[in-house]
Amino acid sequence: MKAVREQNIFSLWFFWQFYEAPRFLLQIWKNYLMFAANLFSLPLLLKTFFAPWRRYNWRYPKGFDIAEFFNTFISNTFSRILGALVRIVLIIIGILFQILVIITGLVIFIGWILVPFIIIFGILFVLLF
Repeated sequence: MKAVREQNIFSLWFFWQFYEAPRFLLQIWKNYLMFAANLFSLPLLLKTFFAPWRRYNWRYPKGFDIAEFFNTFISNTFSRILGALVRIVLIIIGILFQILVIITGLVIFIGWILVPFIIIFGILFVLLF
C-alpha cells in the first residue's frame, strides 16, 4: 500500500486506464457472453434438437392396427420436425444475439483504450487548426 501512495497521480491513472479497467471490462464482457448463451439456452437447444416440440408425442397402439400405427408415427414425426424448426429459429436468433454482444463488447473495449488518445488528438486538432 505504501508503494501505491508514493506513485504520482499520472502513473496511477495510467495503471487504472490501461490495466485495471480493461481487465474489468473483459470480465463484464465475459458475463454478457455467458448471459447471452444462457438466455437462449444454446447448449440445451443443440442437445435436444430433434426432441418433440413441447414433449408432444403420442403412444403407439397396443394391438396391430396399421392405420393407427402410421397416424401415430406421422404425428410424432411432425412434432419432432416442428421442434427442430423452432429450435433452428431460436439457435439463429441466439447466435445473432451472441454476435451482437461480441461486436458491442469489442467496440466498447477498443473505445475505452482509445479514448485518451482521441481526447489528446481532439485537443491538438482544435489548437492547431
